[in-house]
Amino acid sequence: MRYAPESASASAIASIPSTRKSTARVALVDMKEPARLVLSDCFKQFGMEVVPMTDNVPDRMKREKFEACVLQLVPESGSAMEAARSSPSNQRMVIYGLGGTAQEALKFSKYGVNAVFHEPLERAAVLKLVRATRMLVYHEFRRYVRIPVITEISISSADGRRFVANSQEISSGGMSLKSVEDLPPGMAVELSFALLTLPRIWVKGHVSWRKAASKTFGIRYDAKDDRRLRIKEWVEAYLEC
Repeated sequence: MRYAPESASASAIASIPSTRKSTARVALVDMKEPARLVLSDCFKQFGMEVVPMTDNVPDRMKREKFEACVLQLVPESGSAMEAARSSPSNQRMVIYGLGGTAQEALKFSKYGVNAVFHEPLERAAVLKLVRATRMLVYHEFRRYVRIPVITEISISSADGRRFVANSQEISSGGMSLKSVEDLPPGMAVELSFALLTLPRIWVKGHVSWRKAASKTFGIRYDAKDDRRLRIKEWVEAYLEC
């Protein structure tokens, strides 16, 4: 994802809305202090209601409505993610992982983990991530057309390379990814991936930008490849829920 530089954190914090009506519930699952305190404070800065949760988590995920949740990236969290994604009211909730690497987050890719808070938690970094995803949490989709989601993307490049990258954001027109592979802008590629209710799909595209420092790059789908329309339909369905 593209975030403001660390140097801009002070101004970002200063501009956080403090009077917004609390309409989004965020479940903090089995969070211990000081992580719970940091996360609670940061979500509340954006007017979100924080709900600590320790008992009967899968059952509550099925019965109660939440706009987002934060879970540790540990095997025990799988049942809660499964319950959320199988619940009609929570299947499109924003799932934040806590701790772990991107590779560890990929172990939960079938549940559509949207973003990860890295440990040790730093307040400025947490605020930046919440700010970057808050429109999705609040269902203000007209202002948020990119869906943050971490999943494995298989890539075949025009120069014969085959490798795997991690998605960061997906839209109806393209996606941003992270990989150590160096792909120059303009190179043709073919992507293969699956997303929650979207079965595995293949689509052609080309590299539209590359940031070597962060090892991220963008892919624009080939306008002549009609398979991209399945991604567009998935994005629209995701935003309508």
